[in-house]
Amino acid sequence: MSDSSSENLILVSREPDGIATVTINRPASLNSLSRLMITDLARAFKDLGRDGSVRVIILSGSGRAFCSGLDLTAAEQVFKGGMKDKEYDPVFQMEQCPKPIIGAINGVAVTAGFEIALACDILVAAKGTKFMDTHTRFGIVPSWGLSQKLPRIIGPNKAREVSLTAMPFTAEEAQKLGFVNYVVEGTELLKKAREIARVVAHNNHDIVIRYKSVINDGFKLDLHHALALEKERAYKYYEKMTTEQFKKMQEFVAVRSSKKSSKL
Repeated sequence: MSDSSSENLILVSREPDGIATVTINRPASLNSLSRLMITDLARAFKDLGRDGSVRVIILSGSGRAFCSGLDLTAAEQVFKGGMKDKEYDPVFQMEQCPKPIIGAINGVAVTAGFEIALACDILVAAKGTKFMDTHTRFGIVPSWGLSQKLPRIIGPNKAREVSLTAMPFTAEEAQKLGFVNYVVEGTELLKKAREIARVVAHNNHDIVIRYKSVINDGFKLDLHHALALEKERAYKYYEKMTTEQFKKMQEFVAVRSSKKSSKL
């Protein structure tokens, strides 16, 4: 089943296996974002986060680019037009979305596109893809998290180089720095993203959501408090577990052990 937002610029599709795909669909402008697209993108992630049939989300861009950033002809309208409302902030809605988000990045992810990529949980990039922060080049102050997230992922020195020079760095370099999970041929990009999505969707959905939450929430804390958070949430969950749940765990281990034995 599929539906689309105004003018088909943000496409949303839902598959029976629990995988949803959001596509930024303005290829003639390298998927630069208008104010309407920003609002629709935020709404898409809010809606998918609440949709019980959705277990994992893939985010991609159509054509030659993932997202070339904000449509600068609409910059004043975006920055001064009430876009600070979290309801219309796609990065905030992605961060609040309980479902894992897999970014399938091709071509370029520039500034706002870079920030949207940073809001994904897992990144797959096509070979030769370039990430670029042009805030300093165009005189724009970051507000979707690039100045704070990137240093925590690739280190402050490299982040300063990327942002202060406004020079691109490649998917291959991003993978070495731990920012991108996989680099694949462009023709294999969505295939790889769906492969990961299917594995995630097959796992215990409740635990997947809880695990994503504790990783993301713990990452905001120092290690001492993050470990305490993990224990607190774990023991709250254990207390609510039923005898039936423990039996299912034992059955799963027994089945897996029997399969291993049969191969010997």
